[in-house]
Amino acid sequence: MTDVRSADPAVAAPPPPGADPEAGRAGRGAGLRAGAGVALLPAAGLLIALAVWWLVARLELVHPFALPPPSDVLIAFVDKPAQMLEHTWATLKEIVFGFALSVAAGILIGLSLATSRTVERMFTPLLVAVNAVPKITLGPLLVVALGWGQKPILTMVFLLCFFPIVLSTATGLTTTPADLAELVRSWNASRWQAFRKVRFPAALPQIFVGLKVAMPLAAIGAVIGEFQAGESGLGYIILQYAGVGDAATAWAAIMLVALVSILLYSALLLIERIALPWVRETTSSH
Repeated sequence: MTDVRSADPAVAAPPPPGADPEAGRAGRGAGLRAGAGVALLPAAGLLIALAVWWLVARLELVHPFALPPPSDVLIAFVDKPAQMLEHTWATLKEIVFGFALSVAAGILIGLSLATSRTVERMFTPLLVAVNAVPKITLGPLLVVALGWGQKPILTMVFLLCFFPIVLSTATGLTTTPADLAELVRSWNASRWQAFRKVRFPAALPQIFVGLKVAMPLAAIGAVIGEFQAGESGLGYIILQYAGVGDAATAWAAIMLVALVSILLYSALLLIERIALPWVRETTSSH
């Protein structure tokens, strides 16, 4: 009888015939270099931007009140860390909640436009008209209609964000690849099965394009809303400190808005990579 024994896990399996150990090490090295580039290149870009900012302020190419040097902005943040972080948290909540409302409504509206030609013809001109209106002009009207506080701010975020999401959702759902649509027809699948198994997954890359366009707009909407109706938040800080001539603190708040936007956008990219791993695999050149 043949004695069958389990392989010892401590013993490494021999490489497959024709495998090149040098090629494996080269591949790992290339991966490490790519990972380092992901971290180092944005840092290098930030350093270059700060150097240009410092040079412009040093040479006073712009009035110091409008653009203080980076060191003054850092000192302004260090002097008021608790206050700045408290208002950053307020703005972050407005961005996230407003963006979530935009995603829910935008996907539903885009789905309605994609599934009904009548609905599309009826409401597309209205959606375009709403999107074309400069949102800052609506600020005073929102305050009159909704009062001070969160409601007009969230409404402003929603108005700025929802149209890209609607457009990307409708576009993704109406541009299902022909081979996938033919495959669904060959299965005799119901409309719900076709939507769940093929149309919606195929539309997700396009939907994420709209989400990535809308995310920075959410930060813009929150700051505009705080200018008009805010009692807290980074927009409120910018307006208050700029009004009393403290440009360094106002710029510290502006930098925090930018940082919040970068972090939220990066989180959205991470969610896209986790939810749509096949997109990266099929579009990568390596």
